[in-house]
Amino acid sequence: MLATLRFPHPAYPLFVHLPMAPMDDALLLEFCRANPELHIERNAEGEVIVMSPTGGESSHRNLMIGAMLYLWAIRDGSGVAFDSSGGFLLPNGAMRAPDAAWVRRTRLAKLTRAEKRGFLPLCPDFVVELRSESDRLDALQAKMDEYIANGAQLGWLIDPIEQIVYVYRPQQPVQRLAQPAVISGDPELSSFTLNLTDLWEPLE
Repeated sequence: MLATLRFPHPAYPLFVHLPMAPMDDALLLEFCRANPELHIERNAEGEVIVMSPTGGESSHRNLMIGAMLYLWAIRDGSGVAFDSSGGFLLPNGAMRAPDAAWVRRTRLAKLTRAEKRGFLPLCPDFVVELRSESDRLDALQAKMDEYIANGAQLGWLIDPIEQIVYVYRPQQPVQRLAQPAVISGDPELSSFTLNLTDLWEPLE
């Protein structure tokens, strides 16, 4: 049985080094290490999704988000921040790599050293997805629903195209914030705020 590969943008062919299937967690990790230039995920059905690198504006915005989350996490000390290259094995079998994530240290302490070296076998407490020009909004919204269903306590879907932020929490309706200048992570991420003013601006 071969793993199914789905290319979101077939007009742009991608050349990848494919290991032997089935694509279990270990082979998926090997596949990702063999193709570090690609953003790779696996959905709950076992399909491996391969995405090419983002454009300059998305890369810059993603770095800004990650930097602000990292600096807050260092000051706060209660958890660890991760960038978009980190994979997480969700309880439903999916492997997702959000654009930014944060996990409480008390949960990380329960993992073995080997588990920490590979895809982390948990869903982050906090996740951020940043929409790029090539992303379908409904696909990202479905991904945010998946994070919440698998244990995330807070999620932000940031859409710089429409300048909208969607806020996700368990058992609560999704909040839709139009052109917010600042967004707060309270109470889940105490005192964490993300300044979005520069994020809305095009790369100059």
